[in-house]
Amino acid sequence: MTLRLLVLAGICAWASAKAEVPNIVFILADDVAWSDFGCYGNPIHDTPNIDRLAGQGMRFTQAYAPAPICSASRAAILTGKTPARLNFEFVTKDKPGQQQFANGEVPLQSPPFTLNLGLEEETIGEALASAGMTTGFFGKWHVSQHYQGYLGWSPTHGPLQQGFQSGSSDFGSHPYAYRKTKRLRDEPVSDGEFPQDSLTDQALEFLDHHKEEPFFLYLSHYFVHDPVHSRCAWLIEKYRDRLPPDAPGIRASYGAMVETLDHLVGRVLESLDQSGLASNTLVVLMADNGGHPNYTSNAPLRGSKWNLYEGGIRVPMIARWPGRIPEGKACDAVVHGCDWFPTFCEVSEMPQSDESRDGTSLVPVLANPGFELPRARPLIWHFPYYHPEKGFEKSPKEIGMGDFVTSQTRPSSAIRKGAWKLIHYHEDDRVELFNLESDLGEQDDLAKARPELAAEWKAELKRQLQESGARFPTPKG
Repeated sequence: MTLRLLVLAGICAWASAKAEVPNIVFILADDVAWSDFGCYGNPIHDTPNIDRLAGQGMRFTQAYAPAPICSASRAAILTGKTPARLNFEFVTKDKPGQQQFANGEVPLQSPPFTLNLGLEEETIGEALASAGMTTGFFGKWHVSQHYQGYLGWSPTHGPLQQGFQSGSSDFGSHPYAYRKTKRLRDEPVSDGEFPQDSLTDQALEFLDHHKEEPFFLYLSHYFVHDPVHSRCAWLIEKYRDRLPPDAPGIRASYGAMVETLDHLVGRVLESLDQSGLASNTLVVLMADNGGHPNYTSNAPLRGSKWNLYEGGIRVPMIARWPGRIPEGKACDAVVHGCDWFPTFCEVSEMPQSDESRDGTSLVPVLANPGFELPRARPLIWHFPYYHPEKGFEKSPKEIGMGDFVTSQTRPSSAIRKGAWKLIHYHEDDRVELFNLESDLGEQDDLAKARPELAAEWKAELKRQLQESGARFPTPKG
């Protein structure tokens, strides 16, 4: 049987399955590297629950976050629109402003900070609520101005104002919780145990209360974002023994945080199993951007969180829906965080006609990983900012691979079409061109060897950004 017939057979099998709107559980991890989980080849971290999820579903090898940084990526996932289109390309702040650097330190002025995802933007929560689903958001929102403290939900632009009927911003067992209860930091848990996580407790209560009706649970974990710390001394000791002797101790704590995240994901999966909900629940797990270079390696990908090399935007993504998504499959289709908006709408039988959205429904790919996904637009990324905001001049200029260093990130944009990816740097109008099929680590810049192709992709990137109404950095003075 040809590949085309196999694909059609998979789609037909999907269509012939019992028509029933599934529950949806979307789990978003924070700052997890593409290669942090065992099922993605990590030789150090133990992630048995996430590995089991991948074994029971589909693991995407070329999945992308919409941005290399938190708020921008989350706003895009919520709306199905790229950060360029939303004009939300950086992290939200507690007050308005712009990036400020010393005279001569950087040549461009980045756009003003965007503080809030506009209420006029329809979110996944609003779309699925209108389809009759009960919606809940638990955890990190981070697409509105901080309210009464870092990551506090806005009373005007929080999830409860944008389609989610219930939820909690509780920090759970993440080190953020130490700010309110300082003694927790020095209270280790028993060997083999994990700290109680009140955020996950509340998410599971939501599942239990709404198990008789279609629901959408958006569980937005704070793990594994810094501050990196674990109260599981037994885990720290385990990872210390696995790491090279000269590795800094914080990497052992990071490993403990990854395994804690896995434990919390496992609690959700166990709850679905015990309640009998697993068979009709679509579970999706992904990360919001690449891993933090101070604590983890994004190798074999170059770069990290904050920049547009693969290490900053390629992320782990797993989907499971028993009977609909084939088990244990690795999917090489190029997919994107904006794709979940139209996907969730389609499986919940909610028609979507907003052509300004940048995602494409993944339903055909979920039915058969060999399906070639047609896209109306190429994938683009847009980061018109500098990073780090403090100590920029002291950071290395060269962005490396797995070097555990935060390098300079300068205003840039990128486009991917097929195997080709182009990065455009706004300071000097320079481009880099890579063939990701043969050069996953982006070590061989082909812009000079393939000038016509580089010019074509650069022009297409410019056109897409202009069509999106993107904001650009401007020369100072």
